[in-house]
Amino acid sequence: MDFIDELWPGGPKYKQTDGVFKLGSDSVLLASFVSAGRFKTACDLGCGGGVLPVILHERNGALKIDGVELDAKAAELCRYNAELNGLGESFRLIEGDIREYRSLLVAGAYDLCVSNPPYFQQGSGYESESLAHARGEVFCKLEELCSAAAYITRWGGCFDLVYRPERLSELFCALSSHALEPKRLRLVQHSAASAPNLVLVEAKRGAKAGLQIEPPLIMTNASGEDSAEIKSIYRRGE
Repeated sequence: MDFIDELWPGGPKYKQTDGVFKLGSDSVLLASFVSAGRFKTACDLGCGGGVLPVILHERNGALKIDGVELDAKAAELCRYNAELNGLGESFRLIEGDIREYRSLLVAGAYDLCVSNPPYFQQGSGYESESLAHARGEVFCKLEELCSAAAYITRWGGCFDLVYRPERLSELFCALSSHALEPKRLRLVQHSAASAPNLVLVEAKRGAKAGLQIEPPLIMTNASGEDSAEIKSIYRRGE
C-alpha cells in the first residue's frame, strides 16, 4: 500500500510504499542534528526512500546531495520523493553497493556524509525478518560504512549518523580507525527517566580528539506528550 504524507504541517511530502523500510523518527532526528547550513556538498550512504536528502534540502536549498542505495525498490522511491519535493539538479541518486565506494564515488568529494545505517550485527536474529538488510548488517558492516565515509569525506569534513547506544564503543573504534574523530554526541531518550535508545554522532575527518556531549534529546514530557523539542523538530504548533 502506498501513501503520501507531510513530514510536518506544510513541510516536505514523503511517499511510503510496501517493500521499503518505513519512515521512523531516526532519520528526522538525525537531520535535525546536522548543521546543514554550513555545508555545500553531502552524500547519504544508504539513502533508502530519501528522507534525509529531502529534509536536508529543505533546510539548505543550496546543498548538493548525492544518495547511494543498493535496493532497487528503495532507489525508485527515493527518486520519486526527490522529484515530489523539487530537488531537481540538487540531488543525484547513485544505485550501487556502498562497499564498492571506490568505484562509485570520488575521494574527498563531500563536505558532509550522513547515514542511518542498519543497527544490528549478523546473527542477532533480524536476518529472518522482512527487510532484514535495512535493520541488520547483511550488505554493509559498520567497519565498511566508516571506511566508505572516510574515503568520500574531505579532510575537515563531517560524518553524521544515528546509531544504537549499546554499540557506541564499536562505533567509536570504527570511526577512529578511519581518521574520523568523534566530536559531537547526543543521546536520545523516550523520557527523562528512560535509558537512551538512540545516539546521534558527528565525527570530523582528521580532527584532534575532543568530544562535546550535548544535553540529551528527550522525546516526551512528564505527561507522556511530545516534548517541546520534538514539537519544534516536527514543527507542530507553529
